[in-house]
Amino acid sequence: MHTLHPSAPSTAYALGELDKESRMGGMGEETHSREVRIVDISDFEARRAEIAEQIWAASVEIGFFQVSGHGIALADIQAAFARAEQLFALPRETKARWPLACNAGWEHKAQIRPSTRTPDQKESYQVTRPRMEGLWPTDQELPGFERATLDFEHQCWTVGMQLLSCFAWKLGFDDDFFTRAHNPASPAYQSTLRMLHYFAVDPALKGELGLWRAGAHTDFDCLTLLFQREGQGGLQVLPGKEMESRQWTSVEPVEGVITCNIGDMLMRWSDDRLPSNFHRVRNPLPHEYQGARYSLAFFCQANEDAVIEGPGKKYPPITAGEYLRQRISANFSSRY
Repeated sequence: MHTLHPSAPSTAYALGELDKESRMGGMGEETHSREVRIVDISDFEARRAEIAEQIWAASVEIGFFQVSGHGIALADIQAAFARAEQLFALPRETKARWPLACNAGWEHKAQIRPSTRTPDQKESYQVTRPRMEGLWPTDQELPGFERATLDFEHQCWTVGMQLLSCFAWKLGFDDDFFTRAHNPASPAYQSTLRMLHYFAVDPALKGELGLWRAGAHTDFDCLTLLFQREGQGGLQVLPGKEMESRQWTSVEPVEGVITCNIGDMLMRWSDDRLPSNFHRVRNPLPHEYQGARYSLAFFCQANEDAVIEGPGKKYPPITAGEYLRQRISANFSSRY
């Protein structure tokens, strides 16, 4: 295990990312001229080089891509959504027994984005394997929830490691480089499955422009895998190289397709060759579906003791644990 201490350059880097995010408020405009590509990753081992080239090209261009043929059965995805609905339907006083701490547990309107300075209009429940003591619903409350959720988390991890092996190859690391850095058997494991419930729009606030289901932000991790439900849109992306244009592209939900994006951790690990780009979940427009929105996100976050250092050593080394603490503390007010 490496022992590193935060340095002034590392802190300045984190503050610089927050400064960029703080300038990303406002509605901006929408554009349909940008494509978020769908890459078929079936027969992965035989097609790894071809797949790697496709997701690398999409990632370098806009930081986002989608994958089909990933091997997670649609029935398993639908069951995971059903479990999330059941969890969020529990009484608030029950969920409050599992308060968010160290990136695990339940929160309600706790995330405040620098881009909006208002709480996201959502609640979430986060599963980080080594940190879940006392944070699971009992079998009396939700029978089988813990086991089924951990099984789905592992399926997400498997897909995430396949995709990260492609980036390892392109960056000149060995194929298992990122798999070792995301070892779920380690107590330092900090990858997270996050269930999200964005609230139905209050009819009295239907035309309110100052509310966001999730304000503009980048993710802190290496790679995010996002599952969306058809008919429950709102996700929009903005490539960093076009940041000043404020032209957002909607990523419409497609059943069974996983939307993926590069996170800040991998951007740093790649010496900025891979961009971690802004995205948001806007409130529905007055003519759109106003009901609740559910999504499932898996964040591939390197183990706490993994050292982030790019092949070109553009930035000083920092542990993934310290890097994540710096980023989360600004968004979750003392909840890490």
